[in-house]
Amino acid sequence: MRKVINYTSKDLAKKIFVILFTGLTGAVGLNYFLIPANVFSAGMTGIAQIAEHLLSATGLSIDTGILIFLLNVPVFILGFIKLGKSAMILSFANVISMSFFTTLVPVGQVTDNVLMNAITGGVLLGIGAGFSLKFGFTTGGLDIVSLLLSKTTGRTVGNYMMLLNGVIVVVAGFFFAWESALYTIITIFTMSTVVDYVHTSHQKMTAFISTSKSAEMCAALSNELLRGLTVVPARGGFSSSEREVIMIVFTRYELYTLKQIVADIDPNSFTNIVATDSVVGSFLTQDEQNRLKKSQIDNG
Repeated sequence: MRKVINYTSKDLAKKIFVILFTGLTGAVGLNYFLIPANVFSAGMTGIAQIAEHLLSATGLSIDTGILIFLLNVPVFILGFIKLGKSAMILSFANVISMSFFTTLVPVGQVTDNVLMNAITGGVLLGIGAGFSLKFGFTTGGLDIVSLLLSKTTGRTVGNYMMLLNGVIVVVAGFFFAWESALYTIITIFTMSTVVDYVHTSHQKMTAFISTSKSAEMCAALSNELLRGLTVVPARGGFSSSEREVIMIVFTRYELYTLKQIVADIDPNSFTNIVATDSVVGSFLTQDEQNRLKKSQIDNG
């Protein structure tokens, strides 16, 4: 049975890289695509954009990056209570990174095509938000609310981001122009889609593995993935050889690990992987898996 290893220092280095990467991609998405085209982003970033426009109309100029930081401060109080200190410290660092790079990167224009600006800006912001969620923290603001709702209901983070960001579309249309609101919908939809593509822990799949080494396969799968398994006796239709089929439900994030295990244990096996719409019953979340892995490490 494989030993579970704790890569604390390596994980921390990855998270620091993701924080810097998120800040840079977010700043480029805002300053080079969304802001020049008067298209608004999702979450607190979009609210900061709207606030910056409204304040400018009164003669008060505050940089969007600074507003992103100020608007996120109250939200972190909720995060500290509900999501824990560790996740919120990293999320707060993420917001600081986003604010810093947004202030540092100058506003420019790559294209005057508003549609391309809306899509590209949404992709860049979605990549950063998705990787942040994948590594256990957020980009702040409405991401925290979306993550709390996702943990409670099991639905995807992207769906809640789409729902909660509807207010930004309405405000953008009411105070500015409905054309800007329509392009904002495209940006939010693109961002939400990219977030769900990158942050795959809620996208479930089912694998049917036909193998002659079911005992070894089950041991490796249950040790690495911490998922329940169902073993069904089977017989080859062509060869008439006795085999067994292992059924396992897992997340898309775990797909690579599953393929590696199957190839390592039985290269001659046959695996059918299908998308799973929903699961009724016990299915460990990532937090529950992490606690179980930590318990296994502590118990040797």
